[in-house]
Amino acid sequence: MSENNKSCGFRTSIGGQALIEGILMRGPKKQAIVCRTEDGLVEKLEELHPLRERYPVFGWPLIRGCVTFFDSLVKGMQALTYSASLVPLEEQGEPDKIDKWISDHFPEEKASKLIIYVAVVLGVLLSVFLFIVLPTFLVSVIKPLTSSYLIRNLSEGVFKVIILLTYMALVAKMKDVRRLFSYHGAEHKTIFCYEHGKELTVENVRPESRFHPRCGTSFLLVVVLVSILVNSVVRVSNPFARVGCHLLLLPVVVGISYEINRWCGMHDNWLSSVLSAPGKWLQRITTNEPDDDMIECAIRAMQLVIPEEQGTDEWGK
Repeated sequence: MSENNKSCGFRTSIGGQALIEGILMRGPKKQAIVCRTEDGLVEKLEELHPLRERYPVFGWPLIRGCVTFFDSLVKGMQALTYSASLVPLEEQGEPDKIDKWISDHFPEEKASKLIIYVAVVLGVLLSVFLFIVLPTFLVSVIKPLTSSYLIRNLSEGVFKVIILLTYMALVAKMKDVRRLFSYHGAEHKTIFCYEHGKELTVENVRPESRFHPRCGTSFLLVVVLVSILVNSVVRVSNPFARVGCHLLLLPVVVGISYEINRWCGMHDNWLSSVLSAPGKWLQRITTNEPDDDMIECAIRAMQLVIPEEQGTDEWGK
């Protein structure tokens, strides 16, 4: 087995996100954004203050998954907005009607925050429609699939997986998204290099695998698969009532999915390999091989968030 495919002795809690011509890396205490512009690398470093430090209940199992998921959505959208602002004006598209209306009616600082929260809400609503509403109603109009609750639940799950894979495959064909997915690959390779204890250089990062078991994209697939099991308790036929039940169970689905990802990240055995395998398959769509400039961005972002005290970023701490 090649070195870059061996299991890591150390698993870091540092995670990242691909941005527009850049990378976000989030460590236990700091978050760094590094973007490549015409003038070179632009860096933005922020201190992190997790809610669980002030409110311990947010660190409890199941609850922490929902809190982490929402916090990642907000911070991720903020980072994307910041990276988009660094794009030259001549390359930026016209703002959509909602963003323009907000900008015209609110002060600049407040408008910026409001645009981010509106984007998060719209993103959540789109996800709810695609993965809860649409599968439920598709199954309801195909009579053979409603012959029993077991067949109905499995059919809804199959539609969810098909919708997710189709959506990812379609967006992956877009030019800008292809570059975004290449930065995603750079993020994974850099984290692997760090976990293998190698010096963070382009030469060391380049041969690492771009398929990482603790990936946020993989988490989406885990959510879909867990929802199939959790929603099996729903025993109502009316599609509107089913959608309502699925929405009520969504925090449970997210909480369980987070705990599964967390457990897989802490263990290296046949079960963790099986559970993380579907997410790695999905990464064949959501990651591309990066160029050296992208790797440099990821390395710099990683360097900015590695804690001074060695080992304090170990996964599960």
